[in-house]
Amino acid sequence: MASVPASAGDTGLRAAARGTGTKIGTAVDMSALAADAPYAAAVAREFDTVTPENVMKWAEVEPTQGTYNWGPADDLIKFARKNGQAVRGHTLVWHSQNPSWLTEANFTPAQLKALLRKHIFDEVGHFKGRIWAWDVANEVFNEDGTLRDTIWLRALGPSYIADAFRWAHQADPSALLFLNDYNVDWLGPKSDAYYALIKSLRAQGVPVHGFGLQGHLGIQYGLPGNVLENVRRFDALGVKTAFTEVDIRMIMPADSTKVQAQAEGFGLLLRACLLVRNCVSYTVWGFTDKYSWVPGVFPTEGSATPFDEQLQPKPAYDTLRETFLLAK
Repeated sequence: MASVPASAGDTGLRAAARGTGTKIGTAVDMSALAADAPYAAAVAREFDTVTPENVMKWAEVEPTQGTYNWGPADDLIKFARKNGQAVRGHTLVWHSQNPSWLTEANFTPAQLKALLRKHIFDEVGHFKGRIWAWDVANEVFNEDGTLRDTIWLRALGPSYIADAFRWAHQADPSALLFLNDYNVDWLGPKSDAYYALIKSLRAQGVPVHGFGLQGHLGIQYGLPGNVLENVRRFDALGVKTAFTEVDIRMIMPADSTKVQAQAEGFGLLLRACLLVRNCVSYTVWGFTDKYSWVPGVFPTEGSATPFDEQLQPKPAYDTLRETFLLAK
């Protein structure tokens, strides 16, 4: 790959992505955005889209039944508008980070269905016209392609997925609506299950517009060599695709071999996105190791993002930038 030297001025990822048809995005830590000025400046400079790491999840927006906390998410939308960025909403239906008042009560199936419908209409309605794309249903499958055992599947059966998309579309007909999951970058039982589900739902007229491949990888497990083949088959279904939560962790300490493997992983996923017609965005799940979720969940791993803890770019950043520039 040709070397494209970075310099001051209009040379960041956002500028590099311009004209490729694919937006570059990041998940945003709202505490960091408020308190860390260099972090906020980098979010504005480097990215076309922003995704809230947590502040649009159900436990955050309705911590007490009937009492809403829209403020942090509204702040992100204001920031995005100021900087000409689109917002990806994350996430409406998930098995995790639900409020305790929902999960610890003994609601009937009919009550749970009504609560889910209300939640979707309340949240999508609150942000109507301000969200570019929603992750509507998140992580609904197990690794073997069976549906995940969740509060929603147990109470409502598989139809909760179609209902969620219909309700979200009714609440904001202009938003793109995605399924989203991890470990679906390669061909296999889990991505096969999503392919079959999307094909079935669209045949029923359910407004599923896209498939989000999260892209949480670890270099010690290898890279998904058939990712382009996988993305192409979803493209052929007529849905949009997006890489929605890309980070590539490594067993610490980092060294030059690991760092170069990481850079290749970031580039591999971006090339797959750029080589299909309908891959609309590529989002990193946090852009700096300073605020990465990885060490807190995987204590021996880290260094998973394109910027180090001092907000200095790594080889992964250069690979992303060069890949965008070569795609023009």
